[in-house]
Amino acid sequence: MNKMVFAFHEGNKDMKDILGGKGANLAEMTNVGLPVPPGFTITTAACKQFFAEGEKITAPIQSQIEEAIKALELKTQKTLGDPANPLLLSVRSGSVFSMPGMMDTILNLGLNDDTAAGLIRLSGDERFVLDSYRRFIQMFSDVVLGIEHYHFESIIQRQKQAKGIQNDIEMTAADWRLVVEAFKKLVLSKTKEPFPQDPKMQLQKAIIAVFSSWNNQRAKVYRKINRISDDLGTAVNIQMMVFGNLGNDSGTGVAFTRNPSTGEKKLYGEYLINAQGEDVVAGIRTPQAINQLQEQMPHIYQEFIQISSRLENHYRDMQDIEFTVEKGKLYILQTRNGKRTAQAGVKIAVNMVEEGILSREDAIKRIDPDQLDQLLHRRIDTNVSLTVLAKGLPASPGAASGKIVFHADDAEKWSQAGVDVILVRPETTPEDIHGILAAQGILTSRGGMTSHAAVVARGMGKACICGCEELKIDLKKKEIQVQNQLLKEGDLISIDGSTGRVITGQVPLMDPELSIEFKQLLEWADELRTLKIRTNADNPEDSKKAREFGAEGIGLCRTEHMFMEAKRIPIVQQMILAESLEERKLSLNQLLPMQTEDFKGIFHAMNGLPVTIRLLDPPLHEFLPNMDELLIEVTKLNMAQDVDEKLRAEKETLLRKVKALHEMNPMLGHRGCRLGLMYPEIYQMQVEAIFMAAREVIASGVEVQPEIMIPLVGHVNELAQMKQLVVDIANKMQQKSDIPVSYTVGTMIELPRAALTADQIANEADFFSFGTNDLTQTTFGYSRDDAEGKFLHAYVDQKILSDNPFITIDVEGVGALVQMGVEKGQQTKPHLKTGICGEHGGEKRSIQFCHQIGLDYVSCSPFRVPIARLAAAQAAIASN
Repeated sequence: MNKMVFAFHEGNKDMKDILGGKGANLAEMTNVGLPVPPGFTITTAACKQFFAEGEKITAPIQSQIEEAIKALELKTQKTLGDPANPLLLSVRSGSVFSMPGMMDTILNLGLNDDTAAGLIRLSGDERFVLDSYRRFIQMFSDVVLGIEHYHFESIIQRQKQAKGIQNDIEMTAADWRLVVEAFKKLVLSKTKEPFPQDPKMQLQKAIIAVFSSWNNQRAKVYRKINRISDDLGTAVNIQMMVFGNLGNDSGTGVAFTRNPSTGEKKLYGEYLINAQGEDVVAGIRTPQAINQLQEQMPHIYQEFIQISSRLENHYRDMQDIEFTVEKGKLYILQTRNGKRTAQAGVKIAVNMVEEGILSREDAIKRIDPDQLDQLLHRRIDTNVSLTVLAKGLPASPGAASGKIVFHADDAEKWSQAGVDVILVRPETTPEDIHGILAAQGILTSRGGMTSHAAVVARGMGKACICGCEELKIDLKKKEIQVQNQLLKEGDLISIDGSTGRVITGQVPLMDPELSIEFKQLLEWADELRTLKIRTNADNPEDSKKAREFGAEGIGLCRTEHMFMEAKRIPIVQQMILAESLEERKLSLNQLLPMQTEDFKGIFHAMNGLPVTIRLLDPPLHEFLPNMDELLIEVTKLNMAQDVDEKLRAEKETLLRKVKALHEMNPMLGHRGCRLGLMYPEIYQMQVEAIFMAAREVIASGVEVQPEIMIPLVGHVNELAQMKQLVVDIANKMQQKSDIPVSYTVGTMIELPRAALTADQIANEADFFSFGTNDLTQTTFGYSRDDAEGKFLHAYVDQKILSDNPFITIDVEGVGALVQMGVEKGQQTKPHLKTGICGEHGGEKRSIQFCHQIGLDYVSCSPFRVPIARLAAAQAAIASN
């Protein structure tokens, strides 16, 4: 049988797929001589086999585990279950990719009534042993026996109230003995069996529980959010316990080698004296800042500083380190690449290039383009007067406003109903992840900068404040008492995760400013990428914003959006409802100067960069009143006794026209170039507006590059006729002016037939722009609105589809059509310009595909332009 269990000294950091991230790093640290408590790792392969065997550990794997325990006993000179000198263990999960808090951990395994008594004799510290024993019973019962955590907390709380004390550290040995007995009675009551006393049985059940936790709900949700495969499994790390709860010369903590919120090169973290590790990350006690350790344990602090620097240089990345101090001796329990905000990630990557740790290519590869979205969100307007209610720890930057909710389930329900919420909790647990995902921000009264809420919120880019102790939260009454004010569920508050301020009501937010490091990173990306990055913009404001973010032109200007303004809709409706060509032209003549001004503003904003203008695309009924609502209105008028006959006649005429234009399937109906062919006067007006605007802007000294795009072409003859319309108008207008306008005419490829006959269509086209939103709909036969609302999420959950094809391009189907369209088009015209302008243009995996097939550009929304610039550079690096 293959080796399924590895002692730490048998592994290394390159064995993550086998040992998981935690196990590989424990092995690496062991081999470089760091003070790591000894132990071994059960591999991810064993986890996969565990599930394949119906959630059972096979005899060969069990045999390897027993051999590893014997070797560990020999190494530590302690024996599992021996009252005279007991070996106590921690049992922790460790997936290939970091999933903080999502799976289960059990500490102090090996304690029972006999070993606890023996350890008391051995250590002489009854309080420490009983504190450890109650922790083990509580964790084991929660993880293995399924008895919820709060039952045990209630027992502890009752004991504190009986003694009139507030904190765990005030509990005496006698208190903990009473708690241990109450815990055992609770287990007997809930399971009808006594708490297990056999350490070998404890270990086996713990391993099974950790393996099983790979498929708990919170782990599944986390994997889905972070696109982690469900097939990887988790390793299990079994390690000799070291104790931070042995008195005031002991403690535990978590620290980052750099600030995970800002990226500042300064040790950042927290610790607790006389505590175990779970106390820090669970947020039950608010810890002290790591720099205070220098005063309490100066020699430990200096040793930790040296180890932190060594680990960062070894892994060439900011590290998240867990440590324990036992009786004045430092132990490193874990290191991993630290979760960080996008702002910190960019600063750390750029600074590490300047420090000679990384190359520019390494720095670019380090940043997840999706995370950059955090940097492009707004912050609180600094010019506004704020009513600050309280202040906590600034755990994750950014600002958010929303209505208070106290439970994760409620946060999810309210969010699904379209309500912005702030999730307020004493502390969060891994079970709250769905609520954190749904909320705009998170606020807790307990916990520190490395608590569960802080770590998860930073990873998701959510604003978060922790340890806001001024808040007195009553979960039963669903209210908060703060500064003599009472806040209830549904009240509006705002949080500033950058400063820790909790603010009354909703606050105005400001647009983001890009940091020096962000701009530097994007400059390096621009030097490496080959894909051009354009934007989808329909007005001068969006065009200017896109240029600020580095857009190199407009890949899609949707002219129909210009018709949607309130002042224009009546004119558009008159045009649509016109009974004759002459009537229609009267309305179009009113729209002509409006469209001209729109194009002038966009040309000025782009200042010489190419602008692809799509002529009118949607079906005309979209500009008219809703047919069902109009029918109800007419019915009411017909039933009324005293009614204006002229009004009724107008409404009935309108209803007839709306019915005549109504389509059973608008996606496949009278839209796109089909409108231009049936109503050429509409396209004529738009083309005139383009050339009038271009001439005026050129006359002002600004270069113009209009690219006129004919939508929804499925046959070359459609494009040929529409192109001729453009050419005729251009020639006609050119004869009236001495200002030449250089232009191109192309089409949007959004129908499978267009891709299949792209070689023919290229005869008439100067460029292809792939409209992958509609191409996805017509290829799959999905209506996007219906699919996403009714079945697409289930398709992804059930793994019928690996991804939502409207978010990430379907390479095998839609992508194959795009590639075919490019290849066929360039067979006819080798220098045919090609790009995409659907939402895929701002998504990293789709951008990588676009690079691979040789597109010239991608086009995306203005705020995704920086994301696309970075993703295009990563695609270029990967291809090299």
